[in-house]
Amino acid sequence: MRIVFMGTPQFAVASLDALREAGIDVAAVVTSPDKPAGRGRKIQESEVKQYAIKHGLPVFQPEKLKDIGFLKQLHELKAELFVVVAFRMLPEEVWKMPSLGTINLHASLLPDYRGAAPINWAIINGEECTGTTVFFINQDIDTGNILSYNELEITDDDNAGTMHDKLMYSGATHLVKAVQNIAGGNFTTIPQKGSSIKIAPKIFRETCKINCNQNVTQIHNLIRGLSPYPAAWTTITTPRGEHFTLKIFDTNILPDTQCPAPGVIRSDNRTFLQIAAREGWLVIKDLQLEGKKRMDIQDFLRGMPNICNYRIEMN
Repeated sequence: MRIVFMGTPQFAVASLDALREAGIDVAAVVTSPDKPAGRGRKIQESEVKQYAIKHGLPVFQPEKLKDIGFLKQLHELKAELFVVVAFRMLPEEVWKMPSLGTINLHASLLPDYRGAAPINWAIINGEECTGTTVFFINQDIDTGNILSYNELEITDDDNAGTMHDKLMYSGATHLVKAVQNIAGGNFTTIPQKGSSIKIAPKIFRETCKINCNQNVTQIHNLIRGLSPYPAAWTTITTPRGEHFTLKIFDTNILPDTQCPAPGVIRSDNRTFLQIAAREGWLVIKDLQLEGKKRMDIQDFLRGMPNICNYRIEMN
């Protein structure tokens, strides 16, 4: 069977590699156009493009997916199936083109966590299980008939970064099996039932702001769900009234029903830093002060004497 693969970030590379290693005929790769990135604004190629070029796969980078020239090129490939992993929304002219349809690998157990950030939101909401879904694309985002699920545990030690990598590799294996089943005609589909109660919208800066008035477990899960990127943050105020952004990457929970007012800081100025929240202390392990590098708590405290005299913004 001949496929066209569509994807952009590193998450998609594992799937492309697994499909290619499984001997599936990848006619071409469609990915995002090159764009400037970083402080130097150097032109950056997507991870999928870099992989495709390294392995001699034809690459298409249309600015507009409805472009007549691009649609003609896509049609001439005569692919029977389009496979999508972490790419933009496809117009009907594209997803209806191949004879066997277009499938998508999504990093959640649909219909839960439809949207742009399923890995983040599953952890933010304290889920103990997530996974990947392979489904046929239709006119609405993440709503098509499902081919298969693959469940994966979220452990207490997981954050968005570790789950991204676990789902990236387990999802690649899952996707290869789905494509092979389609090629062999050995598959059935089931419709998604109802709408998604748990959603996964795009993450914005305000999404990442810590509210110390929340339950300590909620804050801990927010930090896990945004680590290592884009990272949960709060504002810390010095005794002189200066305000700095403080990103927090790793925490533990110390339950305490008699905890003082949210935002109170407790520390020995050498080995530990704790922030009061509802029903417990947030034990800070790894953080980054505005203008400084990311560091563990001992290194941080060496440069922040009398940290207990500082204040944390509560919401």
